[in-house]
Amino acid sequence: MKELEYPFDSNYIMKKARSIKKALLSDGSDRIHKKIAVLGGSTTHDIIKVLELFLLNYGIEPEFYESEYGQYWQDAMFGQELSQFAPDIIFIHTSNRNITDYPTMDDDASSVESKLDKTYEHFETMWKKLIDTYHCPIIQNNFEAPFYRLMGNRDFFDIHGRLSFINRLNERFAQFARKAADDSVSFFINDINYLSSCYGLDEWSDPLTWHMYKYALCIPAIPSLSFNVANIIKSIYGKNKKGLVLDLDNTLWGGVVGDDGVDGIEIGQETNLGQVYSEFQSYVKMQKDIGVLLTIDSKNEEENAMAGLSHPDGILKPDDFVAIRANWEPKSENLKSIAKELNILPDSLVFVDDNPAERAIIEGQIKGAAVPEIDSPEHYIRILDHSGFFEATAVSEDDRKRNEMYIANKKRTQAEESFADYGEYLTSLEMEAEISPFEKLYIPRIAQLTNKSNQFNLTTKRYSPDDIERVAEDPDHITLYGRLKDKFGDNGIVSLIAGSIKGDELHIDLWLMSCRVLKRDMEFAMMDVLHAKALEKGIKTIYGYYYPTAKNKMVKDFYTLQGFEKIAEDADGNATYKFEITTDYKNKNSHIKVTVK
Repeated sequence: MKELEYPFDSNYIMKKARSIKKALLSDGSDRIHKKIAVLGGSTTHDIIKVLELFLLNYGIEPEFYESEYGQYWQDAMFGQELSQFAPDIIFIHTSNRNITDYPTMDDDASSVESKLDKTYEHFETMWKKLIDTYHCPIIQNNFEAPFYRLMGNRDFFDIHGRLSFINRLNERFAQFARKAADDSVSFFINDINYLSSCYGLDEWSDPLTWHMYKYALCIPAIPSLSFNVANIIKSIYGKNKKGLVLDLDNTLWGGVVGDDGVDGIEIGQETNLGQVYSEFQSYVKMQKDIGVLLTIDSKNEEENAMAGLSHPDGILKPDDFVAIRANWEPKSENLKSIAKELNILPDSLVFVDDNPAERAIIEGQIKGAAVPEIDSPEHYIRILDHSGFFEATAVSEDDRKRNEMYIANKKRTQAEESFADYGEYLTSLEMEAEISPFEKLYIPRIAQLTNKSNQFNLTTKRYSPDDIERVAEDPDHITLYGRLKDKFGDNGIVSLIAGSIKGDELHIDLWLMSCRVLKRDMEFAMMDVLHAKALEKGIKTIYGYYYPTAKNKMVKDFYTLQGFEKIAEDADGNATYKFEITTDYKNKNSHIKVTVK
C-alpha cells in the first residue's frame, strides 16, 4: 500500500489507521500469522496499532500481547500471561525514561561505573531470562540521547554526563547483540538513537507528550518507530526484497549518455552533481556486500549503456551487475525477464528510476515490486536507505557472495547451450555436494533460507535461528542441509530438509531448495541421503506434505517425481504423500559427487 511506503505521511497514518487496516485486510493477500509480545516501559497502544499496519503491508498478520504500562520487567521475569501467549517475537520498547539511576556530580568514577553496571545488568538479566524461556527473536530498543545536556558539550565526555552514560550503555547493548549473533541467538537492536536523531531530538523527546500520555516519543514519530520495528520483523521472516533494478540516465549518472556521449555525462569529482552521483554509485555498490542483487533496466542502446558503465570515474562497472537490460523494450517486460533469468519473483525487486512515468508503469504492471518515489539525486540514498527494503538482521558468507554466485550461474547457462545432451552437461559441471545434519556454524544461514525461499518450498514454514537450533538438537528429528559447488563456483547452502520422527514414521516439516540450483539433481541427492538416514533410524514410512501458496506452485508435483504416492488432498490443494522405505532403494542422483557427514 503506497500510504505505508517511505516517505510516508505520519499524520495521515495516525488519523486513518482504522480505514487503512480495513483496506489491508480486504485485499486478499496471503499472510503468515505471528504472535508478537510488546513489553513497554511507556505507553505502547498507538505503537502497536501502527505497527500492525506496516506488518500487514509486509504480508505478516500479527497477534499482539501488550504489557501493562511500565510493566516490561515484571512481564519478562514473572509473566504468566506472557508464557500462555507463547510469543513468536518479543519487542521491548524502553527508552531513556526507563533509566532510573543516572550519575550525579557527586559521584566518583567508581560510583559511575557501578551505576552503569547495575543499569546494564537490569536489562541483560531480562534478556537472558527471555532467551532461555521463549527461544524466540527479541527486539530491544537502545537509548535515545537525553533532551537536555546539563554541561553542554562536556556532557558527551564527562563521566557525570547523562549523554556520556547513555552512549556507554548503548555500546554495552551493542556488545551483547554482537555476542548473540556469534552464538546464533536472535537478538536485535531497534536503533532509536539513530531514529530520534533523524527525526529531530527536540521533537522526538517532547516532554509534554510524556507527561500527558506517558509516550516516550512524540505522537507524530510513532509511525517512524513502528516502521523501523516492522522492518526488523519482516527481515526475520524473509520478507526482504532481493535486488535492485536500476535505470542509468539521470539515475546512476547525470545526463543522457546517448545524447551527451560518455564524456558529457556527470559522474566523478569534477562537478557538484557528479559527486552526488558518485556517492550514490558507491552506496549501490556497497549493497553487494549484504547480498543485494544488482541489475540494470535502461532504455538505451546496449553499446551506450556499457560505455557509460565503463566511464573511468564511475564506481559501478558492468561486472557489478548480474543482469543488464539496455534496449527499447518496455521496462516492465525487462524487469520480468530479469526476474526469470535470476529465478526469483518480480515482486522481490526494487525498481529505481528517476522517471515518474516509468515508475507508474512498473507499479501498474508488476504487482508487489517496490517502486520508491525518488526525486532529486541528492535524496536517492536517503530514500532507499530509510525504506528498509534490505534490512539486514543477519549477513552470512553466502549473502556476501550472492552476486558472484549469480554471475557463475550465467556461465553455467552458457555452458549448457554447448551440450546437446543435458546429462552430459550436468556431468561436465563436476558437481560436489556436502549433505549433513544441521550444524551450529550454519544455523543463521539455514534460518535465513527458510524465511527467504518461497517458490521451491513445500510447506513454506518459517524458522528462527532458535527454532533451527532446537530442531537440530532434537533426537526425534532428522535434519539435512545441502551445500553444492561445481567448477564455476560454490553455491553455498542451497537445500534443507527437516522431519519429525513419530514411531517408525518420518513426517517432513520442511523441504526447500534455492531456485538458483534448479534442474541440477540436487533434490535427488537430498532424497538419496534422506532415505539412507531414515533407514539407519528404523523408519518405515516417510510422509511428505505440500501446502499450496501463490508462490510455490512450481513444486506441486515434487513428491510424485521423487517416487512418493499421494494419499490425501483437500479442497484447498493441501496434499499428503507417503514413501515406503526399502532396502533395495536405488539412488536417483547420478551426476553429483556427494559427501555425507
